[in-house]
Amino acid sequence: MAVTKTQIIAKIADDADITKVQAKAALESLVTQAYKGAKSADGFTIPGIGKLIKVKRKARMGRNPATGESIKIKAKTVLKFRLAKAAKDAITPTKK
Repeated sequence: MAVTKTQIIAKIADDADITKVQAKAALESLVTQAYKGAKSADGFTIPGIGKLIKVKRKARMGRNPATGESIKIKAKTVLKFRLAKAAKDAITPTKK
């Protein structure tokens, strides 16, 4: 089950021993910084979690799955999230 924004704010407030209003302001500040940072060439890094970056995709040929017809897909800029190694290791530990 997905965690809601309200639940995240309550957990931050409890862990940091601050009010929910302060926790909400902190979370919204992080989100705003992430949006601004992702627009830059360097992207936006959240230490221990990952990096939000803008990537330019080249034009390419694709296939319409309904008809099988080849179509041309235009070049575009997309947003990607690269997961940090620490997050990968914490969630899916490597087998030895």
